[in-house]
Amino acid sequence: MNKYPKTEKYDQKFIEENWMGPNSLQLLEELCKNLKISSGMRVLDMGCGKGLTSIFLAKEFGVTVFANDLWINPTENYERFKTAGVSDKVFPLQAEAHALPYANEFFDIAISIDSYHYYGADELYFPCTFSKLVKPGGQFGIVCPGLTKEFEKGYPETLKSFWDDEYFSFHSANWWRKLWEKTKIVNITACYDIPDPKSLWYPWAKWAKEHMNFDDIDFLNADTENNIAIILLAAEKTIGEVNYE
Repeated sequence: MNKYPKTEKYDQKFIEENWMGPNSLQLLEELCKNLKISSGMRVLDMGCGKGLTSIFLAKEFGVTVFANDLWINPTENYERFKTAGVSDKVFPLQAEAHALPYANEFFDIAISIDSYHYYGADELYFPCTFSKLVKPGGQFGIVCPGLTKEFEKGYPETLKSFWDDEYFSFHSANWWRKLWEKTKIVNITACYDIPDPKSLWYPWAKWAKEHMNFDDIDFLNADTENNIAIILLAAEKTIGEVNYE
């Protein structure tokens, strides 16, 4: 039985032409199992890259998506959305994560696939920026690379020779849970390591090595103790008055 039947409907060549990380559609489909999504909702897709996840959300759930990315030109994304037949549902924007042009409580759901760790590991980001974008009773969902547990030295010894500075944003599921939970802004509805993360990561790694000279394969192979994880976190915003002053 296919674990990700919605993703299977999408042409693999189209996915490979537009993905910017490990199997974003499968990661999103896993996240959507933990969210209550209905047609007509407004969804923020943070770090959408070339818009694969935004297209998926619009097609599969009939939601209106604001596709936000710092690096990808919004006109290029708009052309992709027109080709995919979702330009009336998906709106491309280019904005830095700390300077988002959205009203407070504008969204029903805010999600991020494979980008939140770059900006959201700062403990001020969720309470001071991200949480304000979603209405009370709304939802949040992120999927990002991480570790199965926290390490005293910050990383597993098996990965020492591969460890770049940006990997210090890799944390355990429990670390992310505590980061959000302590704000008392949300109730956590799901928090876990997605099973068999390397099976999701390897196809991208092999493609990226061939087409981008970007090598994650040795990094993954060095993880002989299986400390690398892909973290899923979902939450509902506490219903009640929120003071943004």
